[in-house]
Amino acid sequence: TGWTGGAFGTGKRMPIRATRALLTAALNGSLNAVEFRKDVNFGFEVPVACDGVDDTLLDPRKTWTDASAYDAQATKLVHMFAENFAQYVPHIDDDVKAAAIG
Repeated sequence: TGWTGGAFGTGKRMPIRATRALLTAALNGSLNAVEFRKDVNFGFEVPVACDGVDDTLLDPRKTWTDASAYDAQATKLVHMFAENFAQYVPHIDDDVKAAAIG
């Protein structure tokens, strides 16, 4: 689920078929056999290919016509996550803190 290809009003919802294909691959274990890349903004691992999913959708930057606009939005989102996460820092373990974005 989510939004891809641009900001609200420019982009579009993630195709439900892609979401279903990713969930199916995660649940049946086939996602364990694919190559992953680390997202430069958020730090999590992202598959570079998945049956039933257009490879472009797996790299959201490639779905935007203006890569610099994507970079600006991604940076803004990382900061928003970090600001929100800060309220929980006093209550969480160090390993969770280490895995946090920002």
